[in-house]
Amino acid sequence: MHIDTERRTKVRNYIIESTFDDVEKIKDDTLIFEEGILDSMGLLFLIEFLQEEFNLTTNDEELVVENFQSINNILTFIESKTP
Repeated sequence: MHIDTERRTKVRNYIIESTFDDVEKIKDDTLIFEEGILDSMGLLFLIEFLQEEFNLTTNDEELVVENFQSINNILTFIESKTP
């Protein structure tokens, strides 16, 4: 449980720091691309952040919107890549 909370905080903070959007607007289930919080360039930086922060590798097949569309989805993706 502690690891999940720590990951959630890191991902949330990264997204908040990467945007000038209203922090209150960004919830765990907010669709960050549909809401315009991040764009395609933001996705590339997000993937780079995940690789560096969580030591993940992302395959081309995993570069689908479902894996990155919300904080909850990003956490699910991280969990699927972490032993």
